[in-house]
Amino acid sequence: MNTAELDSDVIIIGAGPSGAIAAALLRQKGHQVTILEKQHFPRFSIGESLLPQCMAFIEEAGMMPAVEAAGFQYKNGAAFHYDGRNGAFDFREKFTPGWGTTWQVQRDRFDQILAQEAEKQGTPIHYGHEITAADFSGEQPVLSVRTDDGRQYQARARYVLDASGFGRVLPRLLDLETPSEFPVRVSLFTHIEDRIDHPGHDRNKILITVHPEHRDVWYWLIPFSNGRSSLGVVVRPDMLDARSGEPMAVLQQMVSEDPNLSEVLANAQWDTPVREIRGYSRNVRQLCGKNYALLGNAAEFLDPVFSSGVTIAMKSASLAVDVLDRQLRGETVDWQADYAEPLMVGVDTFRTYVNAWYEGSFQDVVFAENPSEQIKAMVSSILAGYAWDTDNPYVSESERRLGTLAEICRA
Repeated sequence: MNTAELDSDVIIIGAGPSGAIAAALLRQKGHQVTILEKQHFPRFSIGESLLPQCMAFIEEAGMMPAVEAAGFQYKNGAAFHYDGRNGAFDFREKFTPGWGTTWQVQRDRFDQILAQEAEKQGTPIHYGHEITAADFSGEQPVLSVRTDDGRQYQARARYVLDASGFGRVLPRLLDLETPSEFPVRVSLFTHIEDRIDHPGHDRNKILITVHPEHRDVWYWLIPFSNGRSSLGVVVRPDMLDARSGEPMAVLQQMVSEDPNLSEVLANAQWDTPVREIRGYSRNVRQLCGKNYALLGNAAEFLDPVFSSGVTIAMKSASLAVDVLDRQLRGETVDWQADYAEPLMVGVDTFRTYVNAWYEGSFQDVVFAENPSEQIKAMVSSILAGYAWDTDNPYVSESERRLGTLAEICRA
């Protein structure tokens, strides 16, 4: 880009799933959009297991053919294991209408496909462009941008959507961050050549394993279509810090502590360095302000246990675009009532289930024997991402209903 300044109807910070989906939807409505992305794609990202609700947004954005052609791993549900006990949810057997299947994806390829599709639909993406300051005091937002070759310029827009994910650009620059209500947790994770040859393993489902002795410690295993898998553990910092050794040795040791998981991965080739994320849960004081809104993980990240991150990101993009389109056309809108509050319906539903998971009550539901098929279908809908369906009593009254259900399962 040779110009000193950039002007656009909408500037989106970040080319990840929420940014790419938002750009495509805005272009469909005729608005000029520009994406500024700090990194260069493809780039590694965690969060590989999608939920079926995502499919509606991919379809809405006109990206389904490109994603289907990529050959990602088919996914129809989630399997759970704890100390010899098994549970499973088939997302096709759910209360809420809509998609019941999705994919497990390598995020470097998946995110790049979405970004390329957004570009094909008319949104320029400037990679290697970092936002260093943001001024929302005037009539139009002004962003200060530095490219990775050292150039600096200002970018103006009528509105800014922050889709920067864990980069959390506007929360940092505008001092919007607040402490998360969740305890600090640590995740160790990697990709492996899984070489799984286990009769009880279903590659069409994410496998969530609860540590046999510590019910607040759990592992994920997300198979890909190429014989590889994403593998990780979520653990308390004190438990991790009490262990010695390099991250790979620690993760291997923790896998060995669960007989089922270690048997599934008996032939695995550990060929990728292990990474760590500590204290990943995030929150903000507000989701929107004068001429800006926060999308997806830039606003709030709960926990990876139910793979809700990409779903919340895409839902936030869809909701924000509907409100922003009306504003750009001259209508009076209420971002709090029309965007923040509807988005938080689903976020708070997921929050209920995450809290119940670590407290143990939702684990009692997951591993209950002879569950009601009707109730299981309602819970399956939420795990499939339909956390905004208020016709589902396990959404509209999530805490009360889930609490009562857990008591029944424990009886």
